[in-house]
Amino acid sequence: MSRKNFGAKPLSYPQPVWIIATYDENGVPDAMNAAWGGISEENEVSVCLSPSHKTCKNFEKTGAFTISMADADHAAGCDYVGIVSGNKTPDKFARAGFTAVKSEFVNAPVINELAVCIECRVKSFDKTNGTLKGEIVNVSVDESAITEGKVDVAKVRPICFDPFNSAYHVLGEQVGKAWGIGKELM
Repeated sequence: MSRKNFGAKPLSYPQPVWIIATYDENGVPDAMNAAWGGISEENEVSVCLSPSHKTCKNFEKTGAFTISMADADHAAGCDYVGIVSGNKTPDKFARAGFTAVKSEFVNAPVINELAVCIECRVKSFDKTNGTLKGEIVNVSVDESAITEGKVDVAKVRPICFDPFNSAYHVLGEQVGKAWGIGKELM
């Protein structure tokens, strides 16, 4: 097998497409697209964000944020909140086609159009390296994305970011059962 080197870059599959949502000081929802994030502890998320984002200013005031999983049906709106600044376009949340209800658990909006939402309290935000750490307080899933009591990835249709090609891809094809498919090699 021949390999091509790409250098020291943040290139990995899959990269989630997370829509980080906050309220400003007037209770107006804002959202941004973030691809550099993941689960860092059992009840903790970590996301890399530039401190200049309106979203950062918001969660520093409210102490809370939500993370919704971007999906194929709303890819344009999810991309839009990543290319337009809330500092310059105060109504970008609505322009993206999003509506919200307040989380029952934290002072942050749950985006109605996106099925899966992680509701978080701010644990820390390091402005020098842009690392936001949030405590997962709740995960909520719209009933429309549940089949027989379980989240149905085919209904959620989450997308991931392809950093090699600057593209979004929908996830969903199952190739095997976790902690099971490998047993055939035992």
